[in-house]
Amino acid sequence: MAFSLLSRVWKPVAAACVSVGLLAGCGVDDGAAEEGNADVVQISDGVEVSVSAETGEKPVVTVPSAQEPPKGLFTFDVVEGSGAEAKAGDSVAVQYAGFNWSNGKEFDASWNRGAQPFSVSPLGSAPVIQGWNDGLIGAQVGDRRLIVIPPELGYGAAGAGGVIGPNETLVFVVDVVSINGKS
Repeated sequence: MAFSLLSRVWKPVAAACVSVGLLAGCGVDDGAAEEGNADVVQISDGVEVSVSAETGEKPVVTVPSAQEPPKGLFTFDVVEGSGAEAKAGDSVAVQYAGFNWSNGKEFDASWNRGAQPFSVSPLGSAPVIQGWNDGLIGAQVGDRRLIVIPPELGYGAAGAGGVIGPNETLVFVVDVVSINGKS
């Protein structure tokens, strides 16, 4: 059963999957911070997220859960791609991994479901959380983009399916595979 926690209509499906244990294991590998294996991204003064830089492989992420998350949307290209930048209306295919800021645990990853990329279309009004519609604008094919999404652009006070708590800040690492079918 393939589904994405990003979809606005997924809640009944995800809740059922969580209750029967179909979501992939959670956790974060501290190995991302090993020398040469990761980029450290400064979110704000003294707040850093470590992201493995090897595109084409599931990202390894270390979230500083004991520190305050940024208040607004934060994006940073850990690896910069090339070509045209994604704009509103485009179809953007991605691989991604999502983590809760509060505990650093992975709650979803397209990588766990195989090689099939996840499509965000039409960008700007796609049926995903607003933080994705906003955070992918300007992305290029080949980017590994860190997107930190505040609760009001994510799942807000409701949280999602028992795996994302109320008012949770979300951390996504997104590899842009193609834009409008062009890789």
